[in-house]
Amino acid sequence: MKTANLYVRVSTDEQADVGYSQRAQDETLRRFCEINNISIRKVIFEDHSAKTFNRPEWKRLLIDLKKYKGKSDLVLFTKWDRFSRNAGDAYQMINVLRKLGVEPQAVEQPLDLSVPENKMMLAFYLAAPEVENDRRALNVFHGMRRAKKEGRWMASAPVGYINKTAENGRKYIEPVEPGATIMKWAFEEIAKEQFQIDQIRKEAVRRGLKCGRANFWALIHNPIYCGKIAIPKFKDEEAQVVDGLHKPIITTSLFYEVQDIINGRKKTTSTVRLKSREEFPLRGFLTCPLCNRPFTASISKGYSKSYSYYHCISPCKGRYNAEKINELFVEDLKKFVPRHGSGEVFTELISAMLKVNNEATGSERKKIMGELEHYNNRLKKAREMLVDQKIEAEDFREIKTECNARINILEAKLQDCIPETNNLQSRINTALESLCKLDLLFESGTSEERRQIISSIYPEKLSFDGNAFRTVRLNSVVELIYKLDKGFSEIKKPDNIKKFELSGLEVPSRFELL
Repeated sequence: MKTANLYVRVSTDEQADVGYSQRAQDETLRRFCEINNISIRKVIFEDHSAKTFNRPEWKRLLIDLKKYKGKSDLVLFTKWDRFSRNAGDAYQMINVLRKLGVEPQAVEQPLDLSVPENKMMLAFYLAAPEVENDRRALNVFHGMRRAKKEGRWMASAPVGYINKTAENGRKYIEPVEPGATIMKWAFEEIAKEQFQIDQIRKEAVRRGLKCGRANFWALIHNPIYCGKIAIPKFKDEEAQVVDGLHKPIITTSLFYEVQDIINGRKKTTSTVRLKSREEFPLRGFLTCPLCNRPFTASISKGYSKSYSYYHCISPCKGRYNAEKINELFVEDLKKFVPRHGSGEVFTELISAMLKVNNEATGSERKKIMGELEHYNNRLKKAREMLVDQKIEAEDFREIKTECNARINILEAKLQDCIPETNNLQSRINTALESLCKLDLLFESGTSEERRQIISSIYPEKLSFDGNAFRTVRLNSVVELIYKLDKGFSEIKKPDNIKKFELSGLEVPSRFELL
């Protein structure tokens, strides 16, 4: 009497299909053994795909057959697609089983494999399920690609979004807090070029963002956050970016500005830390007056108390008491606080400069529109040359891809070239109110707020010579206030005022006014 192992396999999506259930297969195999007088050694139940033989229960069966070689004659299953859906893997496994003295057989598709012609039928039985799998996968791929072209996100929602289902059953994504606010903050901080990107990532994680370093870099490359969906290249179709149906978290221009930074076209070289100890708000901003290297900071323990120092790690050994420097910096801030009576003059000058800003914005807008017209004309000309068969289709695709990429960036920049007109007086008043208590804001602020104030006033590094601070230049607004308070002795009416440095009226820049 022959001995057989019964192999019963279903995949998750086949559980409900008639004829594929484990019970139906088990009954069919037991009836076959009873009719043919075959002894059943064991029954193996598998719930795994047949694309490969990397299946838990099958691997256990193979180990058992090797361990008890000669104890089994057959491995029975209902159909060959229960055994495998990959022809190449199936032939290899059949050879392995034969070396162990075991013959695989499908009871509903019996084949005598000792007859060479039957191998052609075996190839058909194995290839048919594989073709079915490939066709199903291809249909799903094309369906998902078409949905992406329509602006639908076809995956788990990225950080800052959540998957939802509409009443009609269509799935979509929408922003969710706190992830959306954190991602928006991260993009804005990267665009400021004030801190290293990894420092921004660590602060985002501290604020509640749940992702690792590699995932964070993938997120800031993803155009999903500016309302667009990237579609990769496939065969003759070029890669493209389409407008999504979801709500964006950031503007398109901000996204492309960040891409320029992270891709090296506009790379920041800042070494300033996003967070620092409360005792060292100037860490990362101060440079040594002797060797011009950045100061670090540390705390030394004395007999009765600890002492904080800013110091250099180079051989020059520059070293200054941190408490003294911090106090001197607060005193230094007071000279930038507007004096009583200078507010009206300051308001008028800021309004005048904003007017110049708006004129410059208009000029920039005209320039961008000119570039847009150039690339659209170039694309139109290339299309005409393709119709006249003056260029090959491949050359046209390259020109189209290049032009469309540039047009997308220019259109994003055009959206931001809008003159400042909303709530100007209210914003100027808010700015003046904050500037009038700048030193108090610094003393009572958090470590991050202090560092924002410092970087807003001093765009470049500070040097402390033991008595005073020195820097190459000041922020435009701060310099203007300082000159106002000196009685306009240094102000000269310019013949051609250049575009004001600050965007809008965020005074000082990169510092949120209270």
